[in-house]
Amino acid sequence: MVDLLFKNARVVDPSQKLDRICDVLCKDGTIAFIGENIVCSTAVTIDASGLILAPGLIDLHTHLRDPGFTEKEDIITGCAAAAAGGVTTLCAMPNTLPACDTPETIRYVLQKAEKAQARVLPVAAITKGLKGENLTDMTALKEAGACAFSDDGVPVHTAAQMQQALALSAELNVPIFAHTEDRSLSAGGIVNDCALCTDLGVKGIPNSAEDVGTAREIALLMSAPQNARLHICHVSTAGSVSLIQDAKARGLHITAETCPHYFMFTDAKISEKDADYRMNPPLRSENDRRAVLRGVLDGTLDVIATDHAPHTATEKADFYTAPNGVIGMETSFAASYTALVQSGMLSVSELIEKMSVRPAQILGIDGGTLRIGGRADLILIDENEVWTVDTEKLHGKSKNCVFKNCTLQSKIKMTVSAGRIVYNDGIKEN
Repeated sequence: MVDLLFKNARVVDPSQKLDRICDVLCKDGTIAFIGENIVCSTAVTIDASGLILAPGLIDLHTHLRDPGFTEKEDIITGCAAAAAGGVTTLCAMPNTLPACDTPETIRYVLQKAEKAQARVLPVAAITKGLKGENLTDMTALKEAGACAFSDDGVPVHTAAQMQQALALSAELNVPIFAHTEDRSLSAGGIVNDCALCTDLGVKGIPNSAEDVGTAREIALLMSAPQNARLHICHVSTAGSVSLIQDAKARGLHITAETCPHYFMFTDAKISEKDADYRMNPPLRSENDRRAVLRGVLDGTLDVIATDHAPHTATEKADFYTAPNGVIGMETSFAASYTALVQSGMLSVSELIEKMSVRPAQILGIDGGTLRIGGRADLILIDENEVWTVDTEKLHGKSKNCVFKNCTLQSKIKMTVSAGRIVYNDGIKEN
């Protein structure tokens, strides 16, 4: 493995409260030294002057569609998209075919990911086939390499099943990732329940569908073993933000994520009848957008993830019949920077905290830091570059990008995974 020496970077590492101009040396896939005037004759030297060097991003919520739906995405192409977006570690959700509900499927994902441009951590199913009938062998799945458990794509069918899952997760010391939705309330809906539904002739998904689901999981967490850990996925409503804030105030072990589109866009986007603005949960009202934004800023929502969900152009062609889901790994940092840092609401360090440090802490993995001896996952960022999202230039198979044609500020210029350059956007290597 080639050693890498980054010179004169603005090194930003919230885990060490570090923000200064210095050099970083990577040897044998780890961070070897951080300081000034480092010399290493055997290393490839990269002049990072004017660029931010930060820990690689960790995306807690992605769908790689592999196995079973590889016409949409696969592990190799999904990780290429991740690398282009600065994501060095990602969690792959289990709604594949077959579902990720056996050790064999976990091993398939991990083996294929050995050749990928990002580290893939499989999230295993809570129930077999995501059918909500019988629990998986969670112990065997963790031993095979599962980083967490979820039935994401669908909520766990009954409260009793979720209660069992939380108890087992406490024994295994892994988090439960909860898709919070009461399907008796959301059934048939394809967009937010709003005035536009009448104009479009469609059924809406009310806020209550998410809020009731969130409330159920929090109630179950209250009676779960003390070390049970619950993570709420893709928060989109003001009600869920309030419920999570209250749960945290009461000392429950709960974390939560949202996605950039929920604090940047509203349901007004659906007036275009473009299925690339359809996802579940849907884009909500301006009141919800503001509440989600407040949740990000005050820490109620710990993490910014993507819910990267590729679909083919054919599938997304018809607004009314298209599946839900949008891609986001290549745009997540730039979109978040544009909305939160460029506007002055967060610092770069605070954004890295939400997209790298906190995800690593939730998973309990080596990552989210530039500490000496740690895994050399890092990114170079040009915070001054302005670019327009061209879906034809994206690296994954699918192009259903919610930020298509948007002008964003900040660009990932290089991504390094375990000491290996996996993405380079024009940075000279000497």
